[in-house]
This record gives sequence, structure tokens and C-alpha cells, in this order.
Amino acid sequence: MAIGDIIVGVDIGTTKVATVVGEVNNFEQIETICNTSYKCSGLKKGKIINEEEISLSLAKTIKDAEDETNLKINSAYVTIPGKYVTIVQNSITKEAKDKYAGITMRDVQSAIMQVKDIEIPEGQTLIDIVPDKIALDNGTIVKDPVGSLSSNFTISAQIILADKEYVRQLNSIFKKAGLEIDGIVPTTLAERNLILDKNELHDNIAIIDIGAENTDIGVFESSTFIYTNSIPLGGENITNDIALVLNIEQEEADKLKRQYGLALKSYIDNDNDIILNTCKDNNKNKIIKSSELIEIIEARIEEIFLLVNKDLTNQGIKPRINNVILTGQGITSISKSDVAGKINLNIPVKISTGRLIGTTKPVYRTSYALVRYIASRPFTKTVSSSIDAKSTENVLKNILERIKEFFYS
Repeated sequence: MAIGDIIVGVDIGTTKVATVVGEVNNFEQIETICNTSYKCSGLKKGKIINEEEISLSLAKTIKDAEDETNLKINSAYVTIPGKYVTIVQNSITKEAKDKYAGITMRDVQSAIMQVKDIEIPEGQTLIDIVPDKIALDNGTIVKDPVGSLSSNFTISAQIILADKEYVRQLNSIFKKAGLEIDGIVPTTLAERNLILDKNELHDNIAIIDIGAENTDIGVFESSTFIYTNSIPLGGENITNDIALVLNIEQEEADKLKRQYGLALKSYIDNDNDIILNTCKDNNKNKIIKSSELIEIIEARIEEIFLLVNKDLTNQGIKPRINNVILTGQGITSISKSDVAGKINLNIPVKISTGRLIGTTKPVYRTSYALVRYIASRPFTKTVSSSIDAKSTENVLKNILERIKEFFYS
């Protein structure tokens, strides 16, 4: 990254579109310029069901950001749910152009572009290349090989593929909003450096991000991104269950979930009476026990964790996970959700305590994580979004060409 780079990150969620604009300051850290969000219901269970609505919400957040910053924003990065992503591990050995002069930045950038040469399945497209481990000819693992006197080096990377139709929909949404896509990043990959603490970054970790109607899973073996997927359930499903079972209005159901949020009935201290104010049957002031409410919450949380457990087990990667980190607005306000996770997954589970997680409001957390992730990309000349001057490039420009510019310009 370069000092002064301005990065725009967009997260399209079930209930809102959130945008963060950040700038690389003189200390090479991200300084948030502004946060904007706007309500949106064009995404359901991770599926785009209304491009027009999402586009309008996106345009509103960008317009608000432009008004706040006096900048003209022409492009942005965006997240993608794990269910649309496939990760392919690949590595190549690259000869240094001049072993006596040492490995150059050009050598590394060239290797990154070569490591992506894999057979891409029909219906998928390349969206990202994530350099992982770099080994010199003597086997030494280095973070940055530039300047090392080595005749060759081996680079391992994750090649990130995405569902071509979902990428087409994202391009269409951005085009309608007058924007170009700078890059597309899996949600949990973007979040990793924000929500994990220093020790967790080197552990075998599963991130479980429970949102409104979608739960994203990301599995990392130290720095290696090995798996991602999504489960079409989240916090809104808990609210819906409460409203349906108790026959009350959605607004009251959400309020009760927040007020009495507990993931396990066994942790109830006092089984208090709750008066229902919006009961739709003849009993307008129906009274229930708090245990009845928590039983509903517990059942849905158990289902979410059991589905995650089934997915990780079917993939054969569950035994490789040492710890699970729980995050997301859909679950973290519900007490003992980490305990429920441990019971159902049989793996240690904790709520995220990453030191940076409190630096931004929950509604902007994923967008902010995306901006930080882009800013930290190695071996890049610039990561800046297109700001000020209008871009003349076509918004449907080939994703591969964007990646070439990203790594090799």
C-alpha cells in the first residue's frame, strides 16, 4: 500500500449495505474517513433477490460518503459470502532473474501471476490470489523474499474462485450504482485480521460469523485459508421463531430476544413472568415464563451450530480445528452462545476478543475489516479505489485484468 491510498469497502448484508472509506496515513495505518449505511432487503439467506434495491441502497451509502468527505467515489471493494467461494491451494517454484542481485519485487509479482494458472471449473471465475508462504532455495520460510540471495523461491498461495453468476450480479449492482468493482473478497478472509488476537492468527481456527439470515464459516490453518462456506440461518431466524411461536409482532419478538437473550435454558437464574403486549390471539396480555422464550432461542441456536458441525465434518476438516471464534451481530448479544457452540461442536468456542474489534461499530465491522485487509496486501504498488476523477473503464472489466493491475502495475 502507499501513503495516501483511499480504500472504499462495501458489505452487502441482509438488512443493510454498509460502506467504509479509509485512508492510509503516514504511519501506514488505516484511518477511517467516514462510515455510511442504508437499509436494504435485497439479499435473503445470502442470495441476491433484488438487484435494483441493493443498487439503490449502495448508491445512497456512496452519495452520503461523498457528501461527508467531498470526494467523488468511482469504485469500491466488496465482500462475498462463503457459499459462493472455492479455495484452491497451489504453489510454484520461480527462478530469480539474477541470483547474484537477489530476488526482486518483479520476480515476486511475476510468480504471483503464474501461481494462478490453474484449471478453472465451468461456472466459476478467479477473483483473488492470496500469497501465503514463500520458501527460499535453502528451505527458509520468509515473509518478504525481496533482496534475498537465492537462486529460486517457492511461493504457495490460495487461488480464490467464485460463482460466476453471483459475480455477474455484483457487477450489475455496482454498474447501476455508477461504480466499478476494485476487488471481491470472501467475508471471513476479510475479517480474520480484525477479529482474531495475535495468538489466534497462528492457530488452526474456524471463524463463525452469524449475521441476520446468513452464517459465514471460514477455516484457517495458521495463515492458510483452507475453507469457507455459508449456512442460510442467522439471528433474524431466532426473532422469526419467537414471533411465530408466541404469536406476537416481529418488533416485540426482537425486543424480547435482546432483553432476555440467553442461549441455554439451564443458565436461567430466575424464571420470570413476561407479559406479551402484541399477542395476536384473544388474550391480549398473555403471560409466559422466560424459560419458554429461552427455549425457543436455544432450539434455533442449536440448529445453527449443528449445521455448522455437519458441514465441517462432511468436509473432513473438523479434526484440524483447534478453536472456534464466534462473531456477528446475529449472535454475540445472546449470552452463553459460546457455551452452546462448544456443546454442539465439541470444540473450544469463544466470542471474538481481537484487540481491534472494538475500533468500529458492529454495523460497519465487516466493511472496516475489508478496508484493513486490502491495505495489508503484500507486494502491491497501490490498492487505492478510484477517487476524484471519473473512471473511464468499463464496470464489467474482466476480474482477471483487475487482479493483474492489483499485483503487477
